[in-house]
Amino acid sequence: RPDLILADEPTGNLDSANGANILALLRELTDETKTALVLVTHSEEAAAICHRRIQLRDGRVVNSE
Repeated sequence: RPDLILADEPTGNLDSANGANILALLRELTDETKTALVLVTHSEEAAAICHRRIQLRDGRVVNSE
């Protein structure tokens, strides 16, 4: 049981159904085990599973929610 999961574009090469399954698994895992997840993505759908989002543009933080 890791304390931290690093996921770089975890749905990037998947079809939409499998991508949704991976996101559901990540969310379930992190919620149940209180594991921190750092998810790097260009996908709004993937970012939506996160409790906190930090947007970068040109190497700078432009939005943090």
